[in-house]
Amino acid sequence: MGQAVAAAVAFRTAFDALHAPVYFAPETQQRLAAAGLKPGSMTYFASRAAAMGQVGAGTVTAAFYSFNPGLVAHFVPRVWTIATPETVLQARLAAVDEIYRRLFGDELLASAEVAEAAALAREATEGCRPEGRPLYAAHADLEWPEQPHLALWHAITLLREHRGDGHVAALITNGLSGLEALVTHSATRNGTPPDAAKRTRGWSDEEWDAAAARLAVDGILDADRALTERGLELRERVESATNAAAQGPWRHLGDEKTARLEQLCAPLSRQVIEAGAIPSAAFRA
Repeated sequence: MGQAVAAAVAFRTAFDALHAPVYFAPETQQRLAAAGLKPGSMTYFASRAAAMGQVGAGTVTAAFYSFNPGLVAHFVPRVWTIATPETVLQARLAAVDEIYRRLFGDELLASAEVAEAAALAREATEGCRPEGRPLYAAHADLEWPEQPHLALWHAITLLREHRGDGHVAALITNGLSGLEALVTHSATRNGTPPDAAKRTRGWSDEEWDAAAARLAVDGILDADRALTERGLELRERVESATNAAAQGPWRHLGDEKTARLEQLCAPLSRQVIEAGAIPSAAFRA
């Protein structure tokens, strides 16, 4: 099914931008600050991990994969003594409502097109499998929002975490640690630049350099820290495996409905990107 493959490959530009603003928008920081959380890494870890309950640092590190365990442990599980997962989830959804209303306006959110997109995206999630996908499974246990634009966001979140869990499996299969995954992704020139990746994921210059040195010994990076032919092949295997593992929802939805969902969501995603709701360093096609 060609459309399933195409949708899996195009997920980042066609759909993921509808989820990602929740991590950067001022509305999220304000809502979570009202719950007692400090802006930055604390709100990120709390908002994305809350669906799993009051989990510890080890669980969050394993699920998120590319973050320095020390950075995670600095905030988790302490964050749950400040705000419960239930409080965080409520604040997060309220923030999404405010973000969408700011970016799209009430008239568009009440349109038949958004309702149709929400229904199609929800149908696509019926093709997701929970086995080996902890972040997807945790979010899939949450109740569906009633309003169509929130249901659309929730569906895209499920599809995103389903894909992300599969991506982690692909990285493990190809022998890349979380830090090595970051270093090689940055080296593709399509990933987060090294300085931003180190800052947001909590890795020091020394740790980054050591990982790059190991990858150079393995023939993955050259002396300029660019991907070698072997490195390019490695990243291609990772992306191919990720896309293959992400096809289930789109096969379930079928070619015609998948194409229609992309037609409905792509303009919304472009609107998000053009509004600058996602930092360019954190979101690249």
